[in-house]
Amino acid sequence: MPARRRKQSNAMLYTLITFVGLFIAATTIAVIYYVKAEEHRGSLEDTQRTINNLANERERGALGSTVGAKQGQTSWLGTMLDYLDQTIIMVVGGTVEPTTAEVKVNNASAKLAGALGLIKNHISVTDPNTVGLVSVVQQLAAELDKAKSAQAAAQQQLGDLQAQFDNANKVNLEKEQALLGEKEKLQQDVNDIRQKYDELAALLQQTTDERIETLSAQLGQSQNDLRATNERLLRTQAELELAQGLMQRAQEEVSKIMPGPDREVRAYQSDGNIILIDDQTQVVHLNIGSDDHVYQGLTFSVYNRGELVPKDGRGKAEIEVFDVAETYSAARIIDSATRKPILHGDIVANLIWDSDKSNVFVTAGEFDIDNDGQADSDGPARIKALIERWGGRVVDAISIDTDFLVLGQQPEVLRRPTLEETEIDPRARTRYEASLARLNRYNELRSRAQTLWIPVFTYERFLYFVGYKGQIGRAGAF
Repeated sequence: MPARRRKQSNAMLYTLITFVGLFIAATTIAVIYYVKAEEHRGSLEDTQRTINNLANERERGALGSTVGAKQGQTSWLGTMLDYLDQTIIMVVGGTVEPTTAEVKVNNASAKLAGALGLIKNHISVTDPNTVGLVSVVQQLAAELDKAKSAQAAAQQQLGDLQAQFDNANKVNLEKEQALLGEKEKLQQDVNDIRQKYDELAALLQQTTDERIETLSAQLGQSQNDLRATNERLLRTQAELELAQGLMQRAQEEVSKIMPGPDREVRAYQSDGNIILIDDQTQVVHLNIGSDDHVYQGLTFSVYNRGELVPKDGRGKAEIEVFDVAETYSAARIIDSATRKPILHGDIVANLIWDSDKSNVFVTAGEFDIDNDGQADSDGPARIKALIERWGGRVVDAISIDTDFLVLGQQPEVLRRPTLEETEIDPRARTRYEASLARLNRYNELRSRAQTLWIPVFTYERFLYFVGYKGQIGRAGAF
C-alpha cells in the first residue's frame, strides 16, 4: 500500500505541473495578444484621425459628387489637386510651381489682385476678393467695344477736320500766291514811277523856267501816282499779312485738335539693316545693294536694332560703302563708339539718299564747313554738291514739294555804309544790301518752312543724319 500511494502522488504532481505550465503559457499568449491588440487599436485610432483630417465621414461619403471624375490611378486628393492646378493655370496662365495648395492659391490671388489693380482705371472693381475673372473679362470686352466705337468716331472727326484744314490751306496758299503776284506788280509800278520821278527831277534842274512849270505839274502828278501806288502796295501788304495771320490761327486751331503732320517722320525711317559683322577687318554687310540704287562712297549712320532713329540723328557708328552687289553691299566702319559696338540687325539710315525717290532740299544761311569758327564763302555750294552727290536735289525756294530745309548760321548783316564810305568804295552799299537780302531770305525760308511744316535741320544735325559727322575734317570730304 505505501508503494502504490507514492505512484499515485507522482501522477498528480505531473498533472499539476502540466496544468500550471499550460496556465502560464495561456497567460503569456493572452498578454501578447492583448499588447498586440492595443497596438493595433492605437494604430487604428491614428489612422482614423489622419483620415478625419483629410475628410470627415460626410465628406468621404460625397467624394464622387464633390471632386468629380477620378483620374486613373490618382487618389481623390490627387485628383482634386490636379483640378486645382488646372483652375490656377486658367486664372494666371503658365505652369504651376510644385508647392502647397495654400501657396498656389495665395500666389494666384496676389496675381489676380495685381491684374485688377492695373485695370482699375478701366472697370469698376470694389473688392478684388468678390470679383470673378469671367466678369472682369466681360467688363473689359465691353470697355474695348466702347473704345473701338469712340476711336472710329474720333477717326471720322479727324478725317473731316483734316479735309477742312487741307481745303483752307489750299485756299490760303492760292490767295497768298495771288497777293504776292499783285505785290510784285505794284512794286514794279512803284519802281517805274520812281524812275520817271528821278528823270523828271533831273530834267527840272536842266530846263528853262518855262519847262520847269510844266514839268513841275507832271512831277506833282507823278508824286500823286506814287503815293496812290504806295497806298495800294500797303493795302496789299496788309491783306497778305492778314491772310498769313488767318492761316496761322487756322493752323493753331487745328493743332489743338490734331497735331500738325510730323513730316520729319521720314527722316527717322531706316534704309537697311546690318546682316554681317567682321570685327577684325572693321567691315559690315548691309541687306541693300545695287538693286536698291546703293553705290560706292555712300555713307550711313548706324542705330540700335529695334529702336527708332533719335531726333538728333546721333548714331553709334558711321559707315561708308566700298563694295556693292545686287542684293547686298559691304561698308567699312569709319567712326564708332567703343562702348556701343555694332550688332547684327542694327539699322542704318541716310537723310539724303532714298532707294526709290530723289529728296528735295533747300539750304540757307552760312556754313562753317571745316569747323574753324569762320563761315566759308562757298559753304552753301559745297553742301549742295554733297546733297547732289547722294541723289538729292537742291532748289532755291520752298514749296509744298520741298522735303527738307538745311539751315546754317544766321547771316550777318554788314554795317550800313555812310555817304563818305560809299563815295570812297561804291561797292560798299551793294555789299550791305546783299547781306541784308541774305538775312531776309534766311528768315523768309525759315518762316515758310514752319508754315508748310517742312522739316528743318541744323548743319550739325544734318551731318549726323547722313552719317558724315566724323568725316568733315578729312581731306576731300566735300
